[in-house]
Amino acid sequence: MSNSLVTLAAVQMAMSADAEANQAKASDFVRLAAMAGAQVVLLPELFAGEYFCKDMLDEHFSLAHPVEGHPLLAGMAALAREFEVVLPVSFFERDGDDYYNSCMVYDADGASLGLYRKSHIPHGPGYEEKYYFKPGDTGFKVFESRYGRIGVGICWDQWFPECARSLALMGADMLLYPTAIGSEPEVPGYSTRDHWRAVMVGHAGANLLPLVAANRVGAEQGVSCEITFYGSSFIASPLTDIVAQADEKEETVLTATFDLNAVRALRNEWSLFGDRRPELYGALCKPVV
Repeated sequence: MSNSLVTLAAVQMAMSADAEANQAKASDFVRLAAMAGAQVVLLPELFAGEYFCKDMLDEHFSLAHPVEGHPLLAGMAALAREFEVVLPVSFFERDGDDYYNSCMVYDADGASLGLYRKSHIPHGPGYEEKYYFKPGDTGFKVFESRYGRIGVGICWDQWFPECARSLALMGADMLLYPTAIGSEPEVPGYSTRDHWRAVMVGHAGANLLPLVAANRVGAEQGVSCEITFYGSSFIASPLTDIVAQADEKEETVLTATFDLNAVRALRNEWSLFGDRRPELYGALCKPVV
């Protein structure tokens, strides 16, 4: 990367049950982001359709496809190549008899940089993901792209500081989290938005990295419940400033520019990693009893 300046973008959008329409809308937003100067563009989690994990229904497994020949991926790779943007693509993956919540990362020439499978899988009213997805087997991954080293977690991963810290220690220049989060069907009127945002901004500050969160918006009706996704997508600086943010309803593109050389120098000055005491952290690797 000859220029250490990088412009990051978050796309906030609503989805319908029409996969082709969703892909077309996502593509339009990527174009808008690229026209605004973005070089890394983050779309929401599972943007090809409505969030089907509201209900436990066998019919939804038909939405998954293998990487090879996946109806979404080739078009998104071409889009990355056309606009010379790095594009993480969240999708429902089938691998033989196994199903994953996955993210394929495309470089600015459209080449695949690799696959990440969501590590932490939630399970609760409205978010019944363990019914559909196996816990990811890729481990945390950092992708070397034209515009810097990309660390990607997927939605529920974002609540775990171990994920963010692992990506930082692996050399990530930025943390990206495609997200689908909204209302809690079992607690009407309760919102996790402020808690969610505080935890995420904490990851940026604790690891001195820029962070992008791209959420969906809109109300989606399932069989058992309805979820209203609260948007509030944002971009945070390494010093915890929210430098760009969306509201709870609008479809929009956010952008912010960072100097990655300055970010790396900041981490070196703080010595957050150099002063770590891994020999004291054994409790982090023990199961809860």
